[in-house]
Amino acid sequence: MELKMQMRALAEAARQAARGMAKAGGVAKNEALLVLAEMLHERREEIFAANGKDVRQARQNGLDEPKIDRLTITAKVVDSMIQACREVAAQDDPVGAIETMWQRPNGLLVGRMRIPLGVICMIYESRPNVTVDAAILCLKAGNAVILRGGSEAFHSNTLLAAMLGEALAKAGLPAAAATLVPTTERAAVAALLKMDDLIDVVIPRGGEGLIRAVVEQATMPVLKHYKGVCHAYVDQGADLGQALEIVFNGKCQRPGVCNALEGLLVHAAEAGEFLPKVAAKLGGAGVEFRACSRALPLLGQHAKPAQESDWGFEFHDLIMAVKVVDSQDEAQEHIARYGSNHTEVIISRDHERIMRFLREVDASLVAANASSRFNDGGELGLGAEIGISTSKLHAYGPMGARELTSSKFVILGKGQVRT
Repeated sequence: MELKMQMRALAEAARQAARGMAKAGGVAKNEALLVLAEMLHERREEIFAANGKDVRQARQNGLDEPKIDRLTITAKVVDSMIQACREVAAQDDPVGAIETMWQRPNGLLVGRMRIPLGVICMIYESRPNVTVDAAILCLKAGNAVILRGGSEAFHSNTLLAAMLGEALAKAGLPAAAATLVPTTERAAVAALLKMDDLIDVVIPRGGEGLIRAVVEQATMPVLKHYKGVCHAYVDQGADLGQALEIVFNGKCQRPGVCNALEGLLVHAAEAGEFLPKVAAKLGGAGVEFRACSRALPLLGQHAKPAQESDWGFEFHDLIMAVKVVDSQDEAQEHIARYGSNHTEVIISRDHERIMRFLREVDASLVAANASSRFNDGGELGLGAEIGISTSKLHAYGPMGARELTSSKFVILGKGQVRT
């Protein structure tokens, strides 16, 4: 009962802060983000020390290497957080913008104005940089945010959240607009997920188990950042040199992230030449292949027979499912059955087949002749992202500040009454 009361007090403070943030001007919000950027730069050694505690504890607890990678704050990660703060500060303020307006026959001007969502509860795992990336987008969009990171990143998140509060206060904004849940107890999350009178939306970002648990328990709307079972399809006549680099980048650059490739589909006309090259380059980098019967002999010692469960699995590791297909139809049917609506790629020289793939494949981002790794808010020019929505209601794809607002109708009249 005491924990529930503590969480309710936290949510009530966030609701009060959200009212202040909704009225805040763009200058104050941008000042908070720029102050935070300076703090991240000046206190990076403090950040590394806090993160070091988390990483050491995670290793002692046997956390696997892909998760350790997501947990670790490097100099590059700090620089990316600083850059995100500055890029988001430089963006136009979405709040109050009238996106469209039209005149009715009676002279009324009717428009739609962007407004904050209110209080957002962000639940995420491993990556402490999400604490900053999520918060700055919520704040730019005039929201308050309740942050619940993974227990493995508690020291890192505690420090970053404290810095957020300091930056808000220095800009004259309510510090409670960005609050970290101050406990790792799961009961705290369970309590928050029932507070739909105070929290407007919850955004889970992490493994499939976390997302399913949030969807099942939450009484408020959920914007899901679901698993990333991403495919690349190498079309007949594709530039195989280009295809090899795209597939290598998609699988090997950061295999533990959601926009990494998990499946490779190769047209039968190219498989004999292409798959041995894949085996040499990716296999040489440590990739293990789970292959269909036609791909298996072409991938050599790095491959083992695929099981049914491999086709729709998010490996988060140097493992890739590989299938030879006879047509684009077969490739798209495979994607429709086993994909997760995250990111899908075609590598082709044929414009008509490319455009068909872009139109027909259902994913938050569909790319032609480019890596799946570009499905990222920063890479798409959003400055940062709070997650990649794989559900179509409200937002689909990387969510920046604009996607953390809604819209209301506004009317400008001259005394009109309804007859």
